[in-house]
Amino acid sequence: MHLGRRIVTGLGLCLLAVAASPGVSASSSLEGGRTGHLYVNDNTAGTNTIAAFARHADGSLTPLAGSPFSAGGAGTGTIVGSQGALQVSGDGRYLLAVDTGSNQISVLRIGTEGSLSQVAGSPVSSGGIQPVSIAVHHNLVYVANLGNGASGSNYTGFALNASGRLTSLANSTVALPGTANPGDILFNSTGTNVVGIEVGTTSSGFLIDSFTVGKDGRLTPAAGSPFPAQAPGPFGSEFSPTNPAHLYVSNAHGGAGNGSVSAFNVAHNGVLTAIGGSPYSDGRTAPCWVEISHDGKYLFTVNTGSTDISSYKIQKDGSLSLLSDTPFTSGLGIKPFDARLDHTGNDLYIVDAAIHAVSAFSVRGGTLTELTQSPFGLPTTATPFGIVVT
Repeated sequence: MHLGRRIVTGLGLCLLAVAASPGVSASSSLEGGRTGHLYVNDNTAGTNTIAAFARHADGSLTPLAGSPFSAGGAGTGTIVGSQGALQVSGDGRYLLAVDTGSNQISVLRIGTEGSLSQVAGSPVSSGGIQPVSIAVHHNLVYVANLGNGASGSNYTGFALNASGRLTSLANSTVALPGTANPGDILFNSTGTNVVGIEVGTTSSGFLIDSFTVGKDGRLTPAAGSPFPAQAPGPFGSEFSPTNPAHLYVSNAHGGAGNGSVSAFNVAHNGVLTAIGGSPYSDGRTAPCWVEISHDGKYLFTVNTGSTDISSYKIQKDGSLSLLSDTPFTSGLGIKPFDARLDHTGNDLYIVDAAIHAVSAFSVRGGTLTELTQSPFGLPTTATPFGIVVT
């Protein structure tokens, strides 16, 4: 089965053997009242579900009534690694989730109290096989499909209307090689550029796809795309929220203690050039997921292999300076995956596929401190790999 090969070869050190699972907190204090919500793509076997939490002023989480909510499609019940498996629409009204087990995308309406309900016509075909990542800009949506090793690996476009109905965009599919193993697809903040990351299986397949976005929503490859990655296993990626020309990509497969993050300038025509002394080492193992502070000053990369988080300072020219590494209180043997900041930038949440939980850290500049209540439990049936915060 190709998904199993993806786990072993596509993710490499991002997916280590699971040790004994630490205990998790199922609930927390309502101190400070609700300040928003957090959602996780559970990727449950059979009918996929979305876990939903209320967030509180102290950063803690409590499950919402009715959680987890049915997504409509099917999960795999097996660990899948990618960034962006769950996204919020540009207007904040809808949640978009990959259903990897049924080759579909679900759209769910977010209620006033954070509850979720499927919109009419959802889920829809992903336009390929095994969708793993979603990119959203206003009403334009692109999905990265992993494929089965022989076919179905691509990037496919959709339009999302005001009612939450997702329709395929004709002639938008960009085919990928069967060995591409796409791990992430994303827009820059202006929606003028799209980047897709090919995790690959060998050095010749460690690639970054770069596109410009036309007025019709279709993608045009940049001259020279795909671009070679700077180190083995490009994986998580993020555009700077304050500079749409600056792109950061984690490099996960360099081996023990050889993790790094690449920094690129992305020209308006999509051409990538390295920034400063890129790539920038963090001396850790398997940096897989990337998140950037809303002010564009700090970058955090989740090191799945060494189970910690590296903090970088982003300089004015886009180069990186390593600040510190912060371990998880859950210790070794966990699988920290996708990460998201809340809207204030004061709390960082990271989904974990080994202990069925969400870890939470307070953020002060580039300094992280795990909350005493962390981690917060997910359904035991979950094999999660996507997270969003509202």
